[in-house]
Amino acid sequence: MAGTIIRKLTAPDTHIHGLTFDGRCLYCSDITNDTIYQVDIETGTTIRSFAAPGTNPRDLAFDGRCLYNADVTSLKIYQIDPATGTVIRTVVTLPRAPGGLTFDGRCLWYDADATNKIYQIGIKAGTEIRSFNAPTNNPQGLTWDGRYLWSLDSGQAGIYQVDPATGTVIQVLTPGLVNIRGLAFDGRTLWTSELDDTTLVQISI
Repeated sequence: MAGTIIRKLTAPDTHIHGLTFDGRCLYCSDITNDTIYQVDIETGTTIRSFAAPGTNPRDLAFDGRCLYNADVTSLKIYQIDPATGTVIRTVVTLPRAPGGLTFDGRCLWYDADATNKIYQIGIKAGTEIRSFNAPTNNPQGLTWDGRYLWSLDSGQAGIYQVDPATGTVIQVLTPGLVNIRGLAFDGRTLWTSELDDTTLVQISI
């Protein structure tokens, strides 16, 4: 059944706000220690970690080669070498604080709870292409499943499947979680971070 909790893994830190999947492992960003962790998706074991490029790292994205991290304090999206943690470049300095972040194979998308909107931007120069209203008033996570966006609402703890062409909500998952941040798609299921019990949660779709 869609929206069912499949399992929970112990998170690598206490305030994981960002998640992405690289085809094998999860990457998680923690805002307390400003650290990015690589986590084995089967066991929950931390493989390695490195310092985040900013002081308030939120969501993560992966383009098949590099990581991207949205930082609230600097208002920047950084491109990162996942092998070393080295910042390759600053993609863009945004006019608003980013929360969720994802890559659709061509462009980056981010959400901002200050405007309650989802924005599509170019991956090379960070130029804003378009935007539409987020499904709810507290977007805090984005991911891409190959066809649709998924948007997480941390207040209502709902996960919304969204048509990227129109912004229309296709379905809503309510897995019964409370205080969630970040969103990732592993090719089959979704992952989010539940802050209250410090876990990474796998959810069916």
